[in-house]
Amino acid sequence: MESLVLLLLFLLIMGGFMFFASRRQRRSMQATIDLYNSLQPGDRVNTTSGLQATIIVVGDDTVDLEIAPGVVTTWMKLAIRDRILPDDAYMDEHEAEPGDFVYCDELEESDGSS
Repeated sequence: MESLVLLLLFLLIMGGFMFFASRRQRRSMQATIDLYNSLQPGDRVNTTSGLQATIIVVGDDTVDLEIAPGVVTTWMKLAIRDRILPDDAYMDEHEAEPGDFVYCDELEESDGSS
């Protein structure tokens, strides 16, 4: 009888872990799907390989990314890791337009440090 109670307790605990793990995974998958559906031309993104680029064209399964001025490559949407958001503090200080992006060397120059 005691072993049956321990077995049921063990199964209950394992079921709880599985439930919360799958819930977290589902939430993460939904966030990724939302990101892919919200991609628009002009967005700055990071790829899974660490490349930063600007989206030029969004297709069904692919995106065209400008990785350097005039250099456009085609990537699968699955390669997009996240969107680069503009730095609001930098924009407030320098009266930048929404959509402007901050690069590390610009911040160093504006601070006067090298």
